[in-house]
Amino acid sequence: MSTIVIGYDGTSGARAALREAVALARDLGDALHIVFAYEHTRAGGELADQDSIVMQHADTLLGEAEAEAGDGLAVSTEVVLQSPAEALLTVAEARDARMIVVGSYGETPFKGALVGSTPHRLVHLSSRPVLVVRADG
Repeated sequence: MSTIVIGYDGTSGARAALREAVALARDLGDALHIVFAYEHTRAGGELADQDSIVMQHADTLLGEAEAEAGDGLAVSTEVVLQSPAEALLTVAEARDARMIVVGSYGETPFKGALVGSTPHRLVHLSSRPVLVVRADG
């Protein structure tokens, strides 16, 4: 059994990517590993409180994503304290993933290159296939 790694943050693009990843995992007989990535702050005080809130939010989102995946699939979740693209690359390598699935909002290639979108970085850096699923309409 292979694993499909999906980046998930609860946005419309992530929800569309989750639906596609679930369908692929079912068709291929693969496990699904859902990753929430967050590059946490290195400062203390209120910023540390922000980290705590984001981690609680991540746990909630991952629970919802796991429930949406439904029964009959091997599903695992993970919070990774790294930028999203780097986190997904690291997890995909560690799990010997078949592919990485992420959502997109349809940025132009130029904007993706300038802003540094996660799908753009993954497509250019990953040694594994990357499926980019466009957000629902």
